[in-house]
Amino acid sequence: MLLSLQERLAAIDPAPKKITAAEAAAEKAQHECFVIDVREPSEHASSPAKGAINIPRGLLEMKILELVTDPGATIILHCASGARAMLAAEQLAKMGYQDVAVMSCDIPTIQKAFN
Repeated sequence: MLLSLQERLAAIDPAPKKITAAEAAAEKAQHECFVIDVREPSEHASSPAKGAINIPRGLLEMKILELVTDPGATIILHCASGARAMLAAEQLAKMGYQDVAVMSCDIPTIQKAFN
């Protein structure tokens, strides 16, 4: 059976933690954490959020261990709509990362919180 994107996202179990951009910015200001933009490089370049590290969704599993070696590190993901970030969070959980959250808001909201 084929699943739509919304059905696929709803099937992620356990569901990744969702946080607002303001909560993510506060977390980054208070603790060491990694804010990762999983959009494509051209998207990131045209509308970056200050302090976010760009690792495209398609390369995440191959690149994340170069950046984050502690499975308990806080990782906050974002993209343009939240869909890629949700799929990325699912994969990071499968890799063993224990503290992964997703900002499921639009880019202007993220930029406002971080810039």
